[in-house]
Formats: sequence, C-alpha cells, structure tokens
Amino acid sequence: MTSITPEWSALLALQRATHATLQVLAIELAGLGLTGSEINALANLADGHSRSVSELGRAVGTRPTTLTSVLDRLEQRGHITRSPRPGDRRGVLIELTSSGRNAAVTIRNAITRIEQRALGPLPAEAIAALRTALQAFTEVSG
Repeated sequence: MTSITPEWSALLALQRATHATLQVLAIELAGLGLTGSEINALANLADGHSRSVSELGRAVGTRPTTLTSVLDRLEQRGHITRSPRPGDRRGVLIELTSSGRNAAVTIRNAITRIEQRALGPLPAEAIAALRTALQAFTEVSG
C-alpha cells in the first residue's frame, strides 16, 4: 500500500477531482437552472426506472430525509412525480415526467462528454482500477 503523505492523498485528490468536475458540469448545464443535488438525482433517474426515496438516496449518496427537499424542488419544476408504492402504504415511487426525461438526457449527455474528455485517453485497465477505488471510497461510509 502506498504511504499517505500530506503531498499526496487519494481522498484529497478525489475531493479536488470532484470539485473540478462539478464545476465543469455546472457550467455545461447552467441553462437547466438546477442545483448539483438536483442534477445528481435526475442523472440517477435517467434510466427511466422508478425508485423509492431510499433507493434513490442510496444511488445519489444521501439520506432520504436530505433528499426530500431536492425532490420537492424537482416536483415543483415538473421534473418528477411521486406516487404511492404498490403494497407499501408509506412507500413512495419517484418517476420522471416528460420534462424530467428531457433534462435527464441532457445531464447524461453532459456527463458522457466530460467522462470521455477526462477518461478517453486512459487504458481500460486504469479506468477499471479507478472504478474499483471509487467503489472502495463509497463502501467506507456504509
């Protein structure tokens, strides 16, 4: 294992990379008028599958209670609907509306462009290693 020094830390490098990519994403998607949290939620719903609040919370990396205000704003903008989950009286399913699908496609296309610019020159093995490392960081909190 590599020694972690103040000059180089994977966690600090991840934080810098996250900050830089979120800035680029915000610039590319400024016309949508969405916050980073709203972009994250729509990007995770882009596959068209409905999700419960807890499922979407896991996907975006936040607690369901924190996600509620994001969902409120997306619903007010007409990007999502929330409906009762069959067989679960307290459960709610989140689905994209037509405008939500359009926004999600725009977001996913921007993400794809940014990833291609950043990762395109890397060999497949390096990208696989990056995914493994990112998964390890994700699992450290769970």
